[in-house]
Amino acid sequence: MSRGQASLVSICGMSLHAAVEERLRKLAPDQRAAATAPPGPVLCVAPAGSGKTTTLVARICWLVANGADPGQITAVTFNKRAAEELGERLASALAPIATAGTQVRVRTFHALGREILAEAGVEVRNLVDRADVVRRLNGKRPSANAFRRIDDAFSRLKLDLMLEPADLRTLVETGAPMPVEQDLASAFVAYEDWLERNDSLDFDDLVRRALTSLRDDTRLREAWQARCQMLLVDEVQDVDRSQLELALMLTGESRDIFLVGDDDQTIYAWRLADVRRVLDLAASLPGLRRVDLVINYRCPQAVVERAVRLVSGNHERFAKEIRASPKAAGELILAPDPGDDLARARRLLRHWLPADTGQHAVLARTNAELAPFAAVALEMGIPYRAAVDGLLLDDPEIDAILDDAAKLDPVIPLAVALARQPGKGGAISALLAWSLGGSSAAELKRAIAEARERRNALHRDDAELILATAHGTKGLEFDHVACVGLDDGVFPSGRTLDEADDPVRALEEERRLAYVAWTRARKSLTLVYDPAAPSVFLREAFSGAELGMRPATATGRRAA
Repeated sequence: MSRGQASLVSICGMSLHAAVEERLRKLAPDQRAAATAPPGPVLCVAPAGSGKTTTLVARICWLVANGADPGQITAVTFNKRAAEELGERLASALAPIATAGTQVRVRTFHALGREILAEAGVEVRNLVDRADVVRRLNGKRPSANAFRRIDDAFSRLKLDLMLEPADLRTLVETGAPMPVEQDLASAFVAYEDWLERNDSLDFDDLVRRALTSLRDDTRLREAWQARCQMLLVDEVQDVDRSQLELALMLTGESRDIFLVGDDDQTIYAWRLADVRRVLDLAASLPGLRRVDLVINYRCPQAVVERAVRLVSGNHERFAKEIRASPKAAGELILAPDPGDDLARARRLLRHWLPADTGQHAVLARTNAELAPFAAVALEMGIPYRAAVDGLLLDDPEIDAILDDAAKLDPVIPLAVALARQPGKGGAISALLAWSLGGSSAAELKRAIAEARERRNALHRDDAELILATAHGTKGLEFDHVACVGLDDGVFPSGRTLDEADDPVRALEEERRLAYVAWTRARKSLTLVYDPAAPSVFLREAFSGAELGMRPATATGRRAA
């Protein structure tokens, strides 16, 4: 059935399949309005915990029930985990109504780009890791900070500025003003030359070159627009410029596109997301219809109220209503703690962890802030899971420094001798923490080996304790969340604000990041901070009297 016929069917109110009617009946009114919005450009603003995936699944079921060909529906997600979840839920939801054969296409932007390039005849098997290429060109692996600078600049040149290597090469050769520093521009030209000589692509090329291929090849573009007659884009606030242009190109002139996202959860500026991109969508999509989801079904009422109070301090956001579910239960706990990092970690894990069953997530601004909690978990024998725990026990520089430590002057205390070693800042800091209990290089080496052994035993995928950064948990939820390090200069990150080109906009992103962290909690949220220097975000969300309360116990006081 054509797009026009599908639209006519929905307008005429033809009886839907019973399974779809039942699915729509179970939705809240705001979710149902979004799922059944007329064809055309639609922006569904979906705050944290508002059931956006449920709404997306219902939308696709409604389209298919109204006669849309599943083979002409494409849903694009931001990451592989989301694509897998949406695909599984769709397979179950569509089973009663879809005929065997063509299925709805669910892809990430990069997987979609790879398919487009393969059809265009571009060799996509030789996908390389950018860090490995940079290492080959430099003769050594750059430090983490140096590579982050290179990686960010290369992605910006490719995906945001969309500069071709030849254009930048001309700027380099002529000495003309450039969008990045001279050394980065020269490194980018050398990097792109290497990719061309070796017939290789990097991850960014999957989107950038797919966009170029669609622009240059009418047949290819029309074929993919036919497969994307109804396009749905999840987490639209996270897309970069090239990803948004790819989505708009795939929709063609009809612009039958359903965009789901939340401006208040735009937290990946370092991945080239820009909140202004979602706020300005109407300029790219004339006639854009906005439908808001307004109820957070995940979090306790106090958490929703304080998180909304916090993020409402931002200027770059949609005016919107966000409410807690009438059935919301749970608590928000203020936990002022003037202790050092290890003391805080011991108190939190000793009292908070056994207080209730379920998942317990410690969320911090950076990986380094997780290290005390990982160290205390090892000390107390608590199983935990973490993508990165901040301990740096796997850093290859650790073993090199340990080997060299045996050659240090034994007259000088080990900690002092280590601190005097040039470079290797992160690894040295980690070793200094472990060296406090030992007086010799041999004892330190033994302590590191024991720590690695304990971590291997305690690091489990099914552990109830999760250690993560706020950035690493968007899209996830946990029974109990402790947001730690809500201190002045720590969260928001003083370093991020100091280094930002626009500190005001950087502060707004930090505020959104705190909002994301707080709204991961299903049953309880505990906010840990120094009562003498609480984060500005706490001062925005709570009164001075509330923040000055001293806990009767180590678990803290309940916030109204």
